[in-house]
Amino acid sequence: MDTESLVSAFSAQLLSLHGLGRRRLPEEYMTAALTEFRSLIPFAGAWWGECSDHTEATPPANWQHGCIELAPSFAHEWNEISHGDEFGLASMRSPGVVCRSSGHESASLQVERFSRRHGLFHAMAVTMELPDSGLMFFVSLYRNEGDPAFGDLEARVFGEYCRHLLLRWHEHLSTLLQRSSMAGSDAFALCNAMGVLVYVGAAVARTIRREYPDWQGTRLPAPMPEQLAQVPVVIRVGLERIELAACGSLVALSLDPGTVTSLLPPREHAAALLYAAGSSYKEIARQLGLSPATVRTYLRNAYMELGVRNKVELGSRLGGEAKRQLG
Repeated sequence: MDTESLVSAFSAQLLSLHGLGRRRLPEEYMTAALTEFRSLIPFAGAWWGECSDHTEATPPANWQHGCIELAPSFAHEWNEISHGDEFGLASMRSPGVVCRSSGHESASLQVERFSRRHGLFHAMAVTMELPDSGLMFFVSLYRNEGDPAFGDLEARVFGEYCRHLLLRWHEHLSTLLQRSSMAGSDAFALCNAMGVLVYVGAAVARTIRREYPDWQGTRLPAPMPEQLAQVPVVIRVGLERIELAACGSLVALSLDPGTVTSLLPPREHAAALLYAAGSSYKEIARQLGLSPATVRTYLRNAYMELGVRNKVELGSRLGGEAKRQLG
């Protein structure tokens, strides 16, 4: 396809994204958008969804996904080897930047076997922040060994398309959540009647994972799918309460407002509130009768548990409680 034809086709696909949310069910949106994009940038397989970034203590993990021409077990297998996937880690470290790679070779034998098993010879991916969710949004395209590598122009078109795709998807999610009098955030999730997640916030994912340690995301663990037919209803997931409510053709899951507090032990919660409100380690230590080293440990644990990376995100996660500390 020559440059002029490519620009024209790209423009037509961007316009198509505007109406896609009206023409397709929410759970079909990404598949439909990337299937259309396939006519512009050919690929053998595609994978997209939400993932949590890695920390020193935890590897990256996929929580919600969809795929085209890939095995149903793809995401589960990737979660097992994610800590060694340098290509995936590089994409997460560079939000908004299109990353490309060719070849099966990897420093990790597990990753190399995974790549060969699924025919991931050429890869192109972009990872971006998914607003308010506490997670990241990614799209990865793959080609087989006999196919050409993804070129520079293809990478530019792919990056621009994914930026528009995320924008439209986030607007669509916000509209869906507003129907249930909710705003998109890490304390909510959306799934279809079968329990397949369309969107999940980080706090909901962590709450479910805490009760079901082997849960790999995407489909709610049993017995949660069986409870969807009872909406509106409030269910227990471990010590937490999750409200299930109809949201168009989907079901919205929302964490009880007290969940944030209950996620942290009382002393860690108190330290987190004071830190988010502007207190220093020494001031917190003095007020709570702790050593500064213990305060650092409490805050590190709070960051990991709440899935935040800085004081601003911590304050947002704790909501109005942190603001009241300033009064």
